[in-house]
Order: sequence, then structure tokens, then C-alpha cells
Amino acid sequence: MFDYETLKLIWWCLIGFLFIGFAITDGMDMGVGGLLPFVAKKDDESRVVINTVGAHWDGNQVWFITAGASLFAAWPLVYATAFSGFYFAMMLTLFSLFLRPLAFDYRSKIESLKWRTNWDKALFVGSMVPPLVFGVAFGNLLQGVSFGFDELMRVTYTGSFFALFTPFTLLAGVVSVAMMLMHGSTWLVMRTDADVAKRSANIGRVVAVILALCFALAGVMVWQSIDGYLVVSTIDTMGQAQPTMKEVTTGAGAWLTNYNASPLLWLVPAIGLLAPLLVAFLLGLKNKSTSVKVTAFVGSSVSIMSIILTAGIAMFPFVMPSSSQPNHSLLMWDTVSSEGTLGLMFIVVAVFIPVIIGYTLWCYKKMWRTVTIAEIEQNKHSAY
Repeated sequence: MFDYETLKLIWWCLIGFLFIGFAITDGMDMGVGGLLPFVAKKDDESRVVINTVGAHWDGNQVWFITAGASLFAAWPLVYATAFSGFYFAMMLTLFSLFLRPLAFDYRSKIESLKWRTNWDKALFVGSMVPPLVFGVAFGNLLQGVSFGFDELMRVTYTGSFFALFTPFTLLAGVVSVAMMLMHGSTWLVMRTDADVAKRSANIGRVVAVILALCFALAGVMVWQSIDGYLVVSTIDTMGQAQPTMKEVTTGAGAWLTNYNASPLLWLVPAIGLLAPLLVAFLLGLKNKSTSVKVTAFVGSSVSIMSIILTAGIAMFPFVMPSSSQPNHSLLMWDTVSSEGTLGLMFIVVAVFIPVIIGYTLWCYKKMWRTVTIAEIEQNKHSAY
């Protein structure tokens, strides 16, 4: 088995992988839900849009559940501190997520335009609020969260709900929402035809450009106006969880330290900037072959992965910096569970992550088809 230091690094990578998997899979159907009011002009078109993700949306949430459970087990201090600082934001996310299964399952139960329109609105809210909150939360991680520990290692959050919203965090929220909408549009272009596909491509092209511009602006703000964090004391990478036993300093441009130390890493944000522009170009082509549609979807997935990795690499080894007491910031080295816990968890995920990936790919393969209005008409009593 791996030593403690290696296990800590492995779990930093695994949790990042799980959140990227969640953003790509569940982000796709959230993007579809967010696009629903804009790409579907009549009920049959709405049902076409919903049925493109109808077979997969609930299975995609396995990534979110697995990521949350892994965060709780591997980084318990991060989990506890995040719920203290982002409690109301997380409750808002959970309550909005409650709307999604209800909207999917109940929307088409009654042939009433008002009934279905209201559930479409619920699906829109349930699909757009979570990525907005996640983006704002990630922006706060880069800015630092106001928390600290007392002598008994009890965490205290000293900020407020409204303090979470700053120009930078709201920009991060826009980046997150734009990622989901772009991803949903490329999915709809692949899975629908006629007017729905055309509208999806038009919206996706605009959103992809907005994403690239906002991501670039966020990078400039991180470079120029957002104070980053840097550990200036020796880090005990083999030590137990002792998050207050270090010295941390802050300063403009500190989040670029890892990139300056390894210039090859600049390829990650470069891809995150160029991939949305490639998606916009592909969606703008008049004649879209299957390969073009698939390439646009892959480009959208790569863009999401690169943008998340850009933030992760910048923050490494920080997981949750403290703006009020920087020395109490949580690192991946000093906030983890015991070596035995990490080792046992690694064995579990080594078995189950391939299973999750395998059945996910199998489901997509078995359910792959272009959803059309004709199909909805033929299956109006069984389809969503």
C-alpha cells in the first residue's frame, strides 16, 4: 500500500476527479434544464429536450453523492468548515435540487399547459441554482473564507451570507453557469434535430464566447486584484491533521506560484480558454456532421475539466484558505483522515469507480439515439 504522503496526494486527485466527473455528467443535464425555456417553444419540443437526459439525469447524480461522501470521509475538517461557512448556500442548493426529480417525474402526468409550464420553470430553477452556487462558493475559496479554530479545534465562521457575494465570486458564478449551458447546448445539438438543435447551437455559440471572456477576466482578477495564499513554513506532509501549525502569507499573484514554478502548467488554463472558442466555432458551422457534433461535446467537456483544474492547480496545496486567520487555512496535507482510513477508502474507490464509469458508459451506449417529436408522439404516455 502507499505511504501516508502519497495517499494524501492520491485523494486530492481523486476528489478532484469526482467533482470533474460530476460537472461533466450532471452538468450536462443541468445545462439542458437551463436551456429548456429558450430552445423549446412548444410542449412537444420541451418533451424532446427533457427526454435527451431522461434516461441519465438520476444516474449522473451518483458522481455528486460519491464526491460529497469522499469529501466527508477524506477531508472531515473541510467538510465541517464548509458547512459552517456555506450553510445557507448549501441549503439553497439542496432545496433547488429537490425540484429536479419532481419536475422530471410529474411534468407530463397531466395534459395541462399551465401544469407543464410551471414544472418547466421548476426544472429551470433546479438546474441553474446549483451551478451558480457552486461557482460562487469556488470564488470564495479563491478569495478566502472567514473562519478560524479555537484551542479545542472547534471551527467558527465569522462571515455572513451576503459577504459571500463579491464581484469576483459573482463572476465565478457566471463562469460556472456558462459552462453548464455550453455543455447542455452541445448535448442537445448531438441528441436532437430540426429547430431544437438549431436554437441550441445558436445559444451555445454565444454562451461559449461569454465563458471564454469571463474565464479570462477572472484570471486577470486573480493575477492583479485577488490576494492569493502561500505557505512560508515547512509543511509536514506525513503529519496528522493539525491545520493551525503552519505559517501562511497572502499577496497579489500568490495563486500563480505553482504556474511560475512549472511553466508547463500554463497549458491547462490556455486549454480552458481556447476550448470554448473551439466549441463556438464548431456550433457556428452550417453543416454539422456527426463528427463535428461529437467534437463540440468533447471540447465542452475538456473546457470544463481544464477550468476546474486551473483553479485546483492554482490553490494547491490549499483546500480552504482562511481570510481571517490565514495560518488556520486548510491544506490537503493537514486536514485529512488517518492513514488507515485513506488506505481503506482507496481500495473501495479502486473497485467502485471503474464500476460507475462502466455502467455509465453502458447506459449511454444503450440509450443513444436522436430524440424527435415523432418519437415523443408515439410514446407520449411513457416518455417524460
